[in-house]
Amino acid sequence: MTQDVSTRPAGPRPPAGPPEHVGGGVLVSIGALLLGMLLAALDQTIVSTALPTIVSDLGGLDHLSWVVTAYLLAATAATPLWGKLGDQYGRKKLFQSAIVIFLIGSALCGVAQNMPQLIGFRALQGLGGGGLMVLSMAIVGDLVPPRERGKYQGLFGAVFGATSVLGPLLGGLFTEHLSWRWVFYVNLPIGVVALVVIAAALHIPASRARHTIDYLGTFLIASVATCLVLVASLGGTTWDWGSPQIIGLAVLGAVLGGWFVAVERTAAEPVIPLKLFRIRTFTLSAVISFVVGFAMFGAMTYLPTFLQVVQGVSPTMSGVHMLPMVAGLLIATTVSGQIVSRTGRWRVFPIAGTAVTTLGLLLLHQLNENSPTGEMSAYFFVFGLGLGLVMQVLVLIVQNAVGYEDLGVATSGATFFRSIGASFGVAVFGTVFTSRLGDKLTDALRGQELPPGVTADSLKADPRGIAELPAGLRPGVLHAYSAAITDVFLYAAPVALVAFVLAWFLREDRLRGAVTAPDPTQTLASNPVERSSYDEVARALSVLGTREGRREVYVRITERAGYDLLPAASWMLLRIARHGHVEPAALAERSMIPLTVVTQASRQLEERRLALREGLGLRLSDSGREAAAKLAAAREEALAELLGDWWGPGRPTDLMQLVAELGAEMCGSDAERPLGPRAG
Repeated sequence: MTQDVSTRPAGPRPPAGPPEHVGGGVLVSIGALLLGMLLAALDQTIVSTALPTIVSDLGGLDHLSWVVTAYLLAATAATPLWGKLGDQYGRKKLFQSAIVIFLIGSALCGVAQNMPQLIGFRALQGLGGGGLMVLSMAIVGDLVPPRERGKYQGLFGAVFGATSVLGPLLGGLFTEHLSWRWVFYVNLPIGVVALVVIAAALHIPASRARHTIDYLGTFLIASVATCLVLVASLGGTTWDWGSPQIIGLAVLGAVLGGWFVAVERTAAEPVIPLKLFRIRTFTLSAVISFVVGFAMFGAMTYLPTFLQVVQGVSPTMSGVHMLPMVAGLLIATTVSGQIVSRTGRWRVFPIAGTAVTTLGLLLLHQLNENSPTGEMSAYFFVFGLGLGLVMQVLVLIVQNAVGYEDLGVATSGATFFRSIGASFGVAVFGTVFTSRLGDKLTDALRGQELPPGVTADSLKADPRGIAELPAGLRPGVLHAYSAAITDVFLYAAPVALVAFVLAWFLREDRLRGAVTAPDPTQTLASNPVERSSYDEVARALSVLGTREGRREVYVRITERAGYDLLPAASWMLLRIARHGHVEPAALAERSMIPLTVVTQASRQLEERRLALREGLGLRLSDSGREAAAKLAAAREEALAELLGDWWGPGRPTDLMQLVAELGAEMCGSDAERPLGPRAG
């Protein structure tokens, strides 16, 4: 997670001249980057609907949660390393390496013969997946100038939204009509296409930013998380809670945690700067993020098992049944982000979100083998709604609580804790499920005459055996599965309730103008996407600039500069200043601005002696050059005001340069919307 703010780590700055229009080669490269992001994002959700079938084929229900957890842990731990190695050694080769690692892991997952093999190969896959996510976002910064960046990063957000819907559906389709192994094989052709296109079309300017990579800190935080997850997943199942193995893992986790704190205090660029925890808002947000990840991924892992085993729906239809949860999440995320950005008020959302999430978990606990589809869909929607209300806002309030120098690392940190929560939650849910299932199956079968070879352990290992049971035994076994899964949600509800209580302690500080709703890559992603402070401010300011109507921009900067000009006249002044000489008719044709508007603007400039006629075109007079300089300065001042206290004394050079670049780009592009009365 980048700490060095004296240089911009995400590649070379765009030139101060006219903004580059993104060419076809760049668009092809971005398409390949989107494919890479698609692979990494899809593998967080596509596996869930295949898990019941995987367990039936390979066995190992006790360790089902590790199929998800191994991927999440590896991707989370690897993310900061991929980001900084890309800064240091070049992102193209690192991105290609991440694709290769991901594809090797996918192929090995597809041929796995038992659960330990699959878990190990999923960790390898996650190692590559972490690189795909962070590097694809960073390369966008290398390819396009800041003014265009928000638009293209929005495409990556759309990919995340699409995969949250498509993942469960595709997982069900492949499992039902081909094999669960195709959940992993499908990555191979997509990845090969991305690899070829990246090799042929991606050309990144040579640039390096030196970093002191915190290898030890990264290793220690991953080790602490692994110890905690092992304790949660193996305690009470594989080993007793009081066994030497579990106690040893807990002690080892505590020792490594203490070592991590000591290392981070002296690290030049720590993975998680400890000073962030002195900020109350960050600490509370980190805990709430942990709980959100805990609840979200725990539920997403076990709901398909409930639908397929208890409700008897096909893998494909289990993905369809989960769509209301995804719809609730996306609707709430979008709406809450827009409301916060427009009103500046955010405190109600983490409170309401954690409350609704708690309610959703309690409603999910009410489900059983006889629950109708409408009831399940309503409960899924409520649960997704709660998650969506809180997810978007947590990143935003963390950004608002820290100084510019910590903006990038705090943004990644908020998502980092949700990733750890997701890994921990899936493991805890798995422990509760397997423990409760064994007890309930034993109770359901006690005193019953069982067919040869059928035991509680056999039904626990292979849910397909339920279909072969005599009619009299089947309801009790289904109820055992139902109760075991829904008990998981009951145990998670108090954890969400803790987050609800903590949310009341958040202090609603006034939002900086540049703190806008984060893009979905920060709210839907399960592992942190690392960006520098520079890149995060560039994204926020470019989003704000995109939202502003073009006519309103020129009205405001004209007033600020002290001139009484038509908005189109100010626009034309800046064009002439940028290009030295323009022909109004050609400018109207190129920019799609009505010729009448351009003619009025040019006439006003000539009448006020701000521009002089030269053939068919115009050039600036001395007073025109002065006016253009004041207009450009007015735009930069307006952008600087959005930065609030980040624009205080001692502001970093890269932030000053960013404001100058964005001001020039926002005022100097030929491709504008009409500036007439209905523009905007």
